[in-house]
Amino acid sequence: MDTKTVKITKMQGCGNDFVIIDYDEFEKTKLSMPEFAKQVCDRNFGVGADGLIIPDLHPNNETDIAWFFYNSDGSTAQMCGNGMRCFSKYVFDKKIITKKSFSVKTLAGIIKPEILDDGNIKVNMGVPILDHNKIPFRGDKTIKALGEEFEITPVSMGNPHCVIFVKDKPLDFAKKYGPTIEKHKFFPEKTNTEFVKVLSKNEVEMRVYERGCGITLACGTGACASVVAGVLNNLTENKVKVNLLGGSVFVEWQGSQENPNKDIFLIGPANYSFTADYML
Repeated sequence: MDTKTVKITKMQGCGNDFVIIDYDEFEKTKLSMPEFAKQVCDRNFGVGADGLIIPDLHPNNETDIAWFFYNSDGSTAQMCGNGMRCFSKYVFDKKIITKKSFSVKTLAGIIKPEILDDGNIKVNMGVPILDHNKIPFRGDKTIKALGEEFEITPVSMGNPHCVIFVKDKPLDFAKKYGPTIEKHKFFPEKTNTEFVKVLSKNEVEMRVYERGCGITLACGTGACASVVAGVLNNLTENKVKVNLLGGSVFVEWQGSQENPNKDIFLIGPANYSFTADYML
């Protein structure tokens, strides 16, 4: 029996895990990217991951590199902060990119990661989008789900987020209300939903129900959206430690209600899980 295999790498950032495969290896699968994402990300019949990342070495001279990113259900995502950190470490370690600061073309625009000397990755995530005319959001500041009403702060980090502040047990809220809010009519492209408990002006606990994935251990764009919402609602300062199920990241944003057009930075780890020959 002739068995076909492709070389893959499994990485994770605070438990948010990804399969990364070089483009020439992916071509051997003879599958579409959505098909391969659903297959390889399946936690019962595949490797298991929250998403699939494929480096694109031909970004049309706009940036140093680009990527293809797919959720585990085969849907595309405009941006993923934890995925970007893993991708950045991967292409730097493989010497696909040889400088510590570089630019990446994504569906959310140009993202600029930096490999720090301490091993963490700092990503310039760009300017948060707050204008409702530019966010895939069609509603008001309150949302009803399963008979409950929530005050929400919609934020786009290139992908849509619905941030909700709670007093306690954000994971319970994410499990109960996340699936309903994800598909709410306010969000024509669905949404990621963050439930955030403020611990102090410089620290929060965040749990997330990700669009196309469900409950995940971490969400980098969600961490950024949560800090933006915290600042806009006068609940946090501009530098915040965000505690996730899988670890912690740091978010820095010098924006404000009066001047929101400031870049936001995400700082956190990226780690290898394993490399393998994946059997198709």
